[in-house]
Amino acid sequence: MNDARTLPPSAATTQVLLCMIWGLGQVAAKVGNTGISPIWQAALRSIGATLLLVGWIAWRGIPLGRRGETLLPGTVAGVLFGLEFTFLFVGLVYTTAVRAVVMLYSAPFFVALGAHFFVPGDRLSRNKLIGLAAAFAGLVLAFADRLTLPDAQALIGDLLCLAGAVMWGATTVVIKATALRRAPPETTLLYQLAVSALLMSALSYALDEPGVFAPTPLIWSLLAFQIVVVGCASLLIWFYLVSRYRATTLHAFTFLTPLFGVIAGSMLLGEPVGPVLIGALALIAAGIVLVNRG
Repeated sequence: MNDARTLPPSAATTQVLLCMIWGLGQVAAKVGNTGISPIWQAALRSIGATLLLVGWIAWRGIPLGRRGETLLPGTVAGVLFGLEFTFLFVGLVYTTAVRAVVMLYSAPFFVALGAHFFVPGDRLSRNKLIGLAAAFAGLVLAFADRLTLPDAQALIGDLLCLAGAVMWGATTVVIKATALRRAPPETTLLYQLAVSALLMSALSYALDEPGVFAPTPLIWSLLAFQIVVVGCASLLIWFYLVSRYRATTLHAFTFLTPLFGVIAGSMLLGEPVGPVLIGALALIAAGIVLVNRG
């Protein structure tokens, strides 16, 4: 691994591109909900990404490690991963992609808080505490802005997306606190994708979702983007970068993801971005940077 704190230009450019892709994910899901039921759309994404990942693992001959010690935590991580995207995709029915990305990327707040209690040696430092305070202030500001608006369903959407952030944070803590931290990254990703595919398919069936109710070339294209680019390729590239460069250096870029998401939602969907939401985004982004530096 290259321990340099400064990434070479190619790696930095790749990481910025990944942040842009992840920021576009909520926009793709928001539009996808107009043609596919939200939970079924999330399930299809996991199903497709699972098949691609299995093909990649088989082609590369990647060892998956000891399944005996990773089966239970891997299943738990997969359930949490499935709940994250269930909350997120349903939340996007009621709220804007701009607000969804702000809520979702408060996840480092919950990671730092959970790691303090469950991950040995990952205690809250001064930087992390300041970062947590900034992120929490950003959430308070975002919800204060929402409470001034009359749309109660939109508030429900925001809360569902925030619940998705909690599930994302819990997934990360499970990975850091169990045998998954020693497993190949492809193993962890496979657990998340495969278990979430089963869970969300069952939830979609149990809730009697209509499924694909308005298929168009745009809807299929966005689903393919989510499966191939967001759900599989971007994560494999991320794992490659993590294997070569310091994770803390790479994580410093993650504040760009909600920024790209807000820009994409505003430019592509015409969603409103007021000064209060921009302030909330700035506080959450600052919190991400401080938590990762802590």
